[in-house]
Amino acid sequence: MAGGRVLRGRTGPLSWLPVGGDEQSARLEWEEAYRRLAETASDELREDALRLELEVVTSELRRRVGGTFTLLELADEYARAEVWVREALAELGLSGWPRTLSVVEGAAFHLYSRGAVDYAP
Repeated sequence: MAGGRVLRGRTGPLSWLPVGGDEQSARLEWEEAYRRLAETASDELREDALRLELEVVTSELRRRVGGTFTLLELADEYARAEVWVREALAELGLSGWPRTLSVVEGAAFHLYSRGAVDYAP
Protein backbone atom coordinates (compact mmCIF):
# COMPACT_ATOMS: atom_id res chain seq x y z
CA MET A 1 0.00 0.00 0.00
CA ALA A 2 1.78 2.97 -1.27
CA GLY A 3 2.47 5.14 1.71
CA GLY A 4 0.10 3.02 3.83
CA ARG A 5 -3.00 4.55 2.21
CA VAL A 6 -4.83 1.27 1.65
CA LEU A 7 -4.43 0.24 5.24
CA ARG A 8 -5.99 3.29 6.86
CA GLY A 9 -9.00 2.95 6.54
CA ARG A 10 -12.52 -24.47 18.29
CA THR A 11 -13.13 -25.50 21.30
CA GLY A 12 -11.05 -28.25 22.83
CA PRO A 13 -8.73 -29.10 25.66
CA LEU A 14 -6.13 -26.51 24.64
CA SER A 15 -8.54 -23.66 23.95
CA TRP A 16 -7.64 -22.00 27.24
CA LEU A 17 -4.11 -21.23 26.03
CA PRO A 18 -3.62 -17.62 24.96
CA VAL A 19 -2.15 -18.57 21.59
CA GLY A 20 -2.01 -22.23 20.60
CA GLY A 21 -0.50 -23.90 17.57
CA ASP A 22 -3.43 -23.28 15.23
CA GLU A 23 -3.72 -19.64 16.19
CA GLN A 24 0.04 -19.10 15.96
CA SER A 25 0.20 -20.68 12.51
CA ALA A 26 -2.75 -18.63 11.36
CA ARG A 27 -1.21 -15.43 12.72
CA LEU A 28 2.00 -16.11 10.83
CA GLU A 29 0.02 -16.64 7.62
CA TRP A 30 -1.94 -13.43 8.25
CA GLU A 31 1.24 -11.42 8.86
CA GLU A 32 2.81 -12.75 5.66
CA ALA A 33 -0.35 -11.96 3.69
CA TYR A 34 -0.39 -8.43 5.09
CA ARG A 35 3.24 -7.94 4.04
CA ARG A 36 2.48 -9.27 0.54
CA LEU A 37 -0.59 -7.05 0.27
CA ALA A 38 1.53 -4.01 1.07
CA GLU A 39 3.95 -5.02 -1.68
CA THR A 40 1.15 -5.65 -4.19
CA ALA A 41 -0.52 -2.36 -3.37
CA SER A 42 2.61 -0.46 -4.30
CA ASP A 43 1.17 -0.77 -7.80
CA GLU A 44 -1.08 2.28 -7.94
CA LEU A 45 -3.30 0.65 -10.55
CA ARG A 46 -4.20 -2.13 -8.08
CA GLU A 47 -4.31 -0.02 -4.91
CA ASP A 48 -7.94 1.09 -5.16
CA ALA A 49 -9.17 -2.40 -6.03
CA LEU A 50 -7.17 -3.92 -3.17
CA ARG A 51 -8.57 -1.35 -0.75
CA LEU A 52 -12.10 -2.22 -1.82
CA GLU A 53 -11.44 -5.97 -1.61
CA LEU A 54 -9.97 -5.55 1.88
CA GLU A 55 -12.97 -3.51 3.01
CA VAL A 56 -15.43 -6.11 1.69
CA VAL A 57 -13.65 -9.00 3.40
CA THR A 58 -13.29 -7.07 6.66
CA SER A 59 -16.96 -6.14 6.64
CA GLU A 60 -17.99 -9.76 6.12
CA LEU A 61 -15.54 -10.85 8.80
CA ARG A 62 -17.08 -8.38 11.23
CA ARG A 63 -20.53 -9.76 10.43
CA ARG A 64 -19.40 -13.35 10.97
CA VAL A 65 -17.17 -12.97 14.04
CA GLY A 66 -18.58 -9.86 15.69
CA GLY A 67 -16.83 -7.23 17.72
CA THR A 68 -15.88 -9.38 20.71
CA PHE A 69 -13.82 -12.45 19.82
CA THR A 70 -10.69 -14.39 20.66
CA LEU A 71 -7.81 -15.34 18.40
CA LEU A 72 -9.02 -18.93 18.62
CA GLU A 73 -12.45 -17.95 17.32
CA LEU A 74 -10.82 -15.92 14.56
CA ALA A 75 -8.56 -18.85 13.60
CA ASP A 76 -11.62 -21.10 13.47
CA GLU A 77 -13.34 -18.70 11.07
CA TYR A 78 -10.17 -18.50 9.00
CA ALA A 79 -10.28 -22.27 8.50
CA ARG A 80 -13.60 -21.91 6.64
CA ALA A 81 -13.14 -18.46 5.13
CA GLU A 82 -12.03 -19.33 1.61
CA VAL A 83 -15.56 -20.06 0.41
CA TRP A 84 -17.21 -16.93 1.77
CA VAL A 85 -14.26 -14.69 0.85
CA ARG A 86 -14.42 -15.99 -2.72
CA GLU A 87 -18.17 -15.32 -2.85
CA ALA A 88 -17.84 -11.84 -1.36
CA LEU A 89 -15.10 -10.82 -3.79
CA ALA A 90 -16.88 -12.32 -6.79
CA GLU A 91 -19.90 -10.14 -6.02
CA LEU A 92 -17.75 -7.03 -6.46
CA GLY A 93 -17.39 -7.72 -10.16
CA LEU A 94 -13.79 -6.51 -10.21
CA SER A 95 -11.25 -8.20 -12.42
CA GLY A 96 -8.07 -9.61 -10.96
CA TRP A 97 -9.41 -10.53 -7.51
CA PRO A 98 -8.72 -14.28 -7.91
CA ARG A 99 -4.98 -13.52 -8.05
CA THR A 100 -5.09 -11.62 -4.76
CA LEU A 101 -7.73 -13.66 -2.92
CA SER A 102 -5.44 -15.34 -0.39
CA VAL A 103 -3.44 -12.16 0.20
CA VAL A 104 -6.52 -10.01 0.81
CA GLU A 105 -8.08 -12.72 2.97
CA GLY A 106 -5.00 -13.10 5.17
CA ALA A 107 -4.42 -9.35 5.42
CA ALA A 108 -8.03 -8.77 6.51
CA PHE A 109 -7.64 -11.40 9.24
CA HIS A 110 -4.32 -9.87 10.29
CA LEU A 111 -5.82 -6.42 10.69
CA TYR A 112 -8.98 -7.75 12.37
CA SER A 113 -6.96 -9.88 14.81
CA ARG A 114 -5.77 -6.72 16.53
CA GLY A 115 -9.26 -6.38 17.99
CA ALA A 116 -9.23 -9.81 19.65
CA VAL A 117 -9.73 -9.76 23.39
CA ASP A 118 -6.57 -11.84 23.80
CA TYR A 119 -4.46 -10.07 21.16
CA ALA A 120 -0.82 -9.46 22.03
CA PRO A 121 1.66 -8.18 19.44
